[in-house]
Amino acid sequence: MSVSSTRSSGEDLDELESVSWYHYDLSRHAAEALLLSNGVDGNFLLRNSNKGPDCFALSVRAKDSVKHFHVRRQFGKYSFGFNEFPSLQDFCSHFANQPLLGSETGSLIVLRFPYPRQVEEPSIYETVCVHTAMQTGRHENDLVPNAPALGTKEGYLVKQGAIIKNWKQRWFTLNRYELKYFKDKMFVEPIRTLDLTECSAVQFDYSQERVNCFCLVFPERTFYLCAKSGAEADEWIKILRWKLSQIKKGR
Repeated sequence: MSVSSTRSSGEDLDELESVSWYHYDLSRHAAEALLLSNGVDGNFLLRNSNKGPDCFALSVRAKDSVKHFHVRRQFGKYSFGFNEFPSLQDFCSHFANQPLLGSETGSLIVLRFPYPRQVEEPSIYETVCVHTAMQTGRHENDLVPNAPALGTKEGYLVKQGAIIKNWKQRWFTLNRYELKYFKDKMFVEPIRTLDLTECSAVQFDYSQERVNCFCLVFPERTFYLCAKSGAEADEWIKILRWKLSQIKKGR
């Protein structure tokens, strides 16, 4: 299963077909929906990236979110994380040893189970008993595809209290248009769930005597949060602003 450096991109892609957890052109959105609905913590899959023909994405289920990591191929060699693998076989063998990944958020993920491209499923279909139009006069152009944006993220942030202005570390999860925070990572019930459809702005904040802070503006309150680094704060701001842009588009 080794990859020759003289092979073309097409031949490399043909070889990737032998990898049971390579999902071709599965989109980021579809990967998140698949892993969140049917995967478990530590599930992962490989898919094509929109960065180019020799760029791929490793999508990983991490508790309540899905993280995406770059995988690159050049002259038959695969680069992932801090490692470069001389062949596809070496690349796949690396994942058989359940590698441990750490991201900028400080969370650690063990890659345990590849999510297969083909899953056995029953050949059972429902019988249509009622079939009638609820409206008339509509055409193909009236069909508007709609799906909530996933764009998941999770990690520790330090949050300022509402009444007593002290700061406490909380575990945050972002899924669809909900930002939840928990007392800690192992807790199941959140302390609070913030509905991002009510949020008017997300921005860096320099009013607090702390660094790497940003705020979320709601009608009844502004939430002040601090990340471990400027890069992590910027990542939270970017994904939250993207969520708000999707809300404005009505998605």
